[in-house]
Amino acid sequence: MNNSFKWSNIAGIIVGSAILSFGMNYFNIANGLAEGGIAGVSLLLKYVTGWSPAWTSLLMNIPLLFIGWKMLGKTSLIYTITGMLSVSLFLWLFAEFALPLEDSLLASLYAGGVVGLGFGIVFRFEGMTEGTDIIAKLMQKHYGWSIARTIFMLDFIILLFSLLFLDLNRTMYTLVALLVGARVIDFMLEGSNGAKAAFIITNRPQETASAIMNEMSRGITYLEGKGGYSGKQREVIYCIVSRKETIRLKKLVTREDPLAFVTFSDVKEVIGNGFPNG
Repeated sequence: MNNSFKWSNIAGIIVGSAILSFGMNYFNIANGLAEGGIAGVSLLLKYVTGWSPAWTSLLMNIPLLFIGWKMLGKTSLIYTITGMLSVSLFLWLFAEFALPLEDSLLASLYAGGVVGLGFGIVFRFEGMTEGTDIIAKLMQKHYGWSIARTIFMLDFIILLFSLLFLDLNRTMYTLVALLVGARVIDFMLEGSNGAKAAFIITNRPQETASAIMNEMSRGITYLEGKGGYSGKQREVIYCIVSRKETIRLKKLVTREDPLAFVTFSDVKEVIGNGFPNG
């Protein structure tokens, strides 16, 4: 993670916090759905006691922030405080926004999509909105777990706890919302930077590589290959292109060598020249 402070990240965290807070009021609370993390606990408290989640979420997050502040750098700490305060503020501002739906499945899909989008934007700009996010970031850093995976595990534990206060029907629809939200978060963090890795086997490697570099401005790497049938040594071209460039690459390779063999594989995230940094 880039430790340099950026005002653009602050802006992104605030926007993401506004979206997720709006989604929680507009869909989750309006349809009696729970949520994961500290937000989920604050929603349960609202259903049971009537307390505002804007304040209960903030009060529960403060101790977790003190526990994790030593593990956060100065910049991450500022981003985290921004996220926590923004969520509480927007939960309060959007408290009157609500869209009760007769179709609970539709409500859970919208809730998961909107709240997941908000969380994804916050994470995209290196922010966090609650203490469970700190745990998710640490699991990603030390164990390589995806943020969405860790959050979903923590959310599932809280969801089981919610069975003490919610009926099974609303709990199951909340699970649907959490699954949708986890997928949206993954897409925001990885899918938006997704690309394709291409392996090109051709009898004209120099000409094909030159065309890729000159016409598509993409770098290539030569890999040493050996034909299993012919036993001949040949150069295999390896390059990474964005998803929308795959068709152009196919046409370019076919133009240079109609008999070329090309395979593509998914790349979740690319950091480097020619691609946006994650």
